[in-house]
Amino acid sequence: MQDLAEGVARFQRDVFPAKAELFARLAAHHSPHTLFIGCSDARVVPELITGTEPGDLFVIRTAGNLVPAYTPVADGVAASVEYAVTALGVRDIVVCGHSACGAMTALAEGHDLSGAPAVATWLRHADASRARTTATGDVPALVRENVRAQLANLATHPSVARALAERQVTLYGWVFDIATGHVENVPAAGSTGSADSSALAA
Repeated sequence: MQDLAEGVARFQRDVFPAKAELFARLAAHHSPHTLFIGCSDARVVPELITGTEPGDLFVIRTAGNLVPAYTPVADGVAASVEYAVTALGVRDIVVCGHSACGAMTALAEGHDLSGAPAVATWLRHADASRARTTATGDVPALVRENVRAQLANLATHPSVARALAERQVTLYGWVFDIATGHVENVPAAGSTGSADSSALAA
């Protein structure tokens, strides 16, 4: 906690004054251009990876960057997706997986999750991802298939489906490599683009 307190002090002393005008605008105006859905992993920081400012991204972070397919029973992820699309009018949605993902590693390697029943239940949202990954234990392949599966789940949400039909939003799949900093584009399943992931940045 001491580290956090010192961080707040540095923010108030060094960062906030330099961005005071930005924060003054943000206090009355909230219009992020992108919904970024990433993993809860502490090593994956959306604003750092994308070089964005406060107010640019509307961020949802879940274990394994999972997005449950739409059901009539509301949950926090569905509500956040709907708000980003219908109220904030985001133009782009990114689902970002990453290397060495603990959730995907547990699934790919068949870890015993009996001691973490909530985690085991949550990871059922990656069943389609596992089904699409042919090689057992192939974490990188599962990470990529999981991004594709979550893009498909996103499209089941009525707000997203409407925005896609009206060409008001575009979906993107990314994989961030922690060791190199590379971000790769992962085309959605059935995409007319290249089947191979292409680097967004060297």
